[in-house]
Amino acid sequence: MPKISLLIADVDGTLVTEDKILTERAQSAVAALHARGIRFAITSGRPPRGMAMLIEPLALTAPLAGFNGGVFACPDLSVLEMRKLAPDIARQAIDMIQGQGMDAWLYTGTDWQIHKKDAPHVAREAWTVKFEPTVVARFSDVDLDQAVKIVGVSDDHALVAKCEADVSAALGDHASARRSQPYYLDVTNPMANKGAVVDELVKTLGVPEAEVMTIGDMPNDVLMFRRSGFSVAMGNASDEVKARASAVTDSYNDEGFAKAVERYLLNGPA
Repeated sequence: MPKISLLIADVDGTLVTEDKILTERAQSAVAALHARGIRFAITSGRPPRGMAMLIEPLALTAPLAGFNGGVFACPDLSVLEMRKLAPDIARQAIDMIQGQGMDAWLYTGTDWQIHKKDAPHVAREAWTVKFEPTVVARFSDVDLDQAVKIVGVSDDHALVAKCEADVSAALGDHASARRSQPYYLDVTNPMANKGAVVDELVKTLGVPEAEVMTIGDMPNDVLMFRRSGFSVAMGNASDEVKARASAVTDSYNDEGFAKAVERYLLNGPA
């Protein structure tokens, strides 16, 4: 193991369980990191306000990297930096997502907009982030001026993977298109990706990249694996993601996050 001064963790599929529970063992592991002087930060496709419930139990002091790095916020949720999509790129992403039969969601810095409240995953997402979406007939040009993230949603996982490839090819360097869940395709500013999250946090916190450990479960987490001195894939990750990590831990339903912290950073249970 290299020396580690900062741990950056994905949230859904990693830090919390399938039921979005932050376990006592995970909390204890993070508390032990703080006691040893190892910084801890979280990054997610969620908006910063959708991570607010984690701030107090984890005693977070580092910036929150919401929207996969589209918005960096202080623990009091004041915005440090926002990386928006260009309006024409946001429109193209929406048209491609809807053209393939997927639902489209629009996130601005303060709002979450959808077309149908009874669409798949809306209720689950609202429960997860602890705020309700706004139902609109269309995403207006004014809203697109404030677009931070476009999400394509479908329970056809093969379709989401295909749409990821198509949107990525069409938008090129103008956007980042990555799956944050098998049923979610996140389209963000090209500088809003988890590799750029590592870049921003090492600069802000003054930690060498080689002293960063990252942990995650999805293809978009591979970008931060590449920027860190040591990386861990969750047991619930795909074989493709596991192959890109330095090590593999147990699943999010079997304390995989806490076990990784204990094994690689604490050398035993917290």
